[in-house]
Amino acid sequence: AAAITLAMVLFGVGYIFLSDPFGNSSLGDRRTVADLSGPAPAAAGAALDGKALFAAQCAACHQATGKGLPGVFPPLDGSEWVHGEPRILANILLHGIDGEIEVEGQKFKGQMPAFAQLSDAELAGVASYIRGAWSNKAEPLKAELFATERKSGRSAPFEGGAALKALAQPGG
Repeated sequence: AAAITLAMVLFGVGYIFLSDPFGNSSLGDRRTVADLSGPAPAAAGAALDGKALFAAQCAACHQATGKGLPGVFPPLDGSEWVHGEPRILANILLHGIDGEIEVEGQKFKGQMPAFAQLSDAELAGVASYIRGAWSNKAEPLKAELFATERKSGRSAPFEGGAALKALAQPGG
């Protein structure tokens, strides 16, 4: 047993010296701690990746295609709520919806969660992405719009499309 142990130790030592693990990068992973720590956080004011945020936060329901699931989750592609009044979209993202909403002539009754936990810049990134993705060709939204709408004092989800449309009215 001692001979086998000695042979294994000698083999290991020989392998280390002969394989040159400290200099030949083709023999192993040469990433540093900095490489493994991931991307640096975005600087203040830097554009955020709205597509990545959409994939992480929205695509499970609205699908990567933006087409939603018929009868269950409404489409974002071509939606009047997406390319319409920017305040309405900002409030949908900030407060969510709990009730009936009509999108492209089809009624949906369900619940969309609020995403108020996201920063104003993240919300602007997601909104700008969906306003310019697929067949949508609307202008991007600025983080300042979300900051302003966040101050509205609202804490409950919107009760459906009618409550959202009231935002577009003067004084809404």
